[in-house]
Amino acid sequence: MAVTDFPDQAFEQPEPEPSPRGPADSVHDRLVPPMPGSVLWGWLGPLLVAGFGAILRFVNLGQPHAVMFDETYYAKDGFALLTFGAEHNTVKDADKLLMQGDLNIWQQCAPEELDKCASYVVHPPLGKWLIAAGEQLFGMNPFGWRFAVAAAGVLSILILARTARRMTRSTLLGCLAGLLLSLEGLHFVLSRTALLDVFLMLFVLAGFACLVVDRDRARDRLADWYVKAPAGVQGPWLGMRPWRIAAGTMLGAACAVKWSGIFFLVAFAVMSLVWDAGARRAVGLRRPYTGALNKDAPTALLAMALVPAVTYVASWAGWFASPNGWGRNWGQATSQGPFFFVFDSARSWLAYHFQILNFHEDLSTPHAYQSEPWEWPLLLRPVAFYYESVKPGCGDANGCSQAVLGVGTPVIWYGALAALIAMIAWYVATRDWRAGAVLLAYAAGWLPWLYYAIAHDRTMFLFYTMPLIPFMILAIVLAAGLIIGPADASPRRRLIGAGVTGAFMLLALVNFWWLHPVLTAESIPYTDWHARMLFKKGWI
Repeated sequence: MAVTDFPDQAFEQPEPEPSPRGPADSVHDRLVPPMPGSVLWGWLGPLLVAGFGAILRFVNLGQPHAVMFDETYYAKDGFALLTFGAEHNTVKDADKLLMQGDLNIWQQCAPEELDKCASYVVHPPLGKWLIAAGEQLFGMNPFGWRFAVAAAGVLSILILARTARRMTRSTLLGCLAGLLLSLEGLHFVLSRTALLDVFLMLFVLAGFACLVVDRDRARDRLADWYVKAPAGVQGPWLGMRPWRIAAGTMLGAACAVKWSGIFFLVAFAVMSLVWDAGARRAVGLRRPYTGALNKDAPTALLAMALVPAVTYVASWAGWFASPNGWGRNWGQATSQGPFFFVFDSARSWLAYHFQILNFHEDLSTPHAYQSEPWEWPLLLRPVAFYYESVKPGCGDANGCSQAVLGVGTPVIWYGALAALIAMIAWYVATRDWRAGAVLLAYAAGWLPWLYYAIAHDRTMFLFYTMPLIPFMILAIVLAAGLIIGPADASPRRRLIGAGVTGAFMLLALVNFWWLHPVLTAESIPYTDWHARMLFKKGWI
């Protein structure tokens, strides 16, 4: 593909200004710029990139053959959901027994003492159910409990590539986004570790992707109406909007993995309505904001409030259907008929949620790898998920090291920091919706933790940034599109811009390759491990 095809001319078009009614094609092109290239390559390119990411994530997925970091909670919780329908307390040395292949790791309780075996957990169950699916398919072993997170990581690469393609109208820029996510170190590590954050990231990204598709579909319908119908003040109702309902389902699922998904749900709901008003303004309707509130808000309330709530409650089905959950009060709930069962179950469920809320607000236990939100963009304090020293047979006087360090690829993170600053300038200058969407998503995932750090002194970790990573990469890709320029820019500019973008991609690849041994527990000489610690004080 020639440089002049990278990216499409629609990339740098600002939001169209209101204009008189025109031919159908011109109205549609103003509101929904056409997608470039072939449909085949629009799918094949992202699929190939996702395949590359899958190879990286699934090769030696069962290594290290150990329980890493918080896998000690989520791997066992997932298996407990399969066994009991709810989380269950384990016996002493359960991790050791588990790695020996002994699955008799659960405490035993008489039916009248089930509350003593119920495990108090502080995250909703959906992510653990997904981990359980891998354990059901492949067994209670490291590959089994990591399978679902690896699959989620690969799927997120495909979704990001397709979303970036739709936002930039460039297949190559979409593939660039997927490649960068494939090579992002923190995404890579969390896609190979049975924690919840990769599922949170996947559902947040999927919800955003659905809203981007919904934006195009709604604007397309609005253009059809505008060409055919008389001019109006507020415009038409645009239907039930299935893509927005899908977005609500995905964002409800994000909340059912971790409560921090609520920040994205609220931000994206507002963003979607602002997009609706912008579309009505773009076709020249005299009251676009009134139209958005009257015509779009009712169905938005259904899609972005009721649907997420139903999705969240449904994720607790195992807790409702089982007597084994924490605070379940099964005996009391079943004592006085079906109506009382529903009422008492709901009361117990809400009481449990208030306990969880208090836990999260008061969590301030010091941890060796905790970090503050203002440290995250600079990767000052990553998390050591696994570390073992190997003394004999290393050929190094200091022995060998095996490490899994939860850290991002520095080239990508520092590039993203510069790109986010560029997005601020771009949005101030042009009000381009893509820059605004990326900045809003980043703010929704970062600013709440800043509040908790200041107001509650909460214990936090770098991997809380997992949902932000796709939007950091979108910022890089949008900045790359600006550097390359539109299709009518001079060939020299586009050639230089493509060269700069290619050089950045190569640096990211080399940086990831350099870090790879300390992301995968590869046995390397201690001096090689030490050389890879970028900030000796913070990374060790």
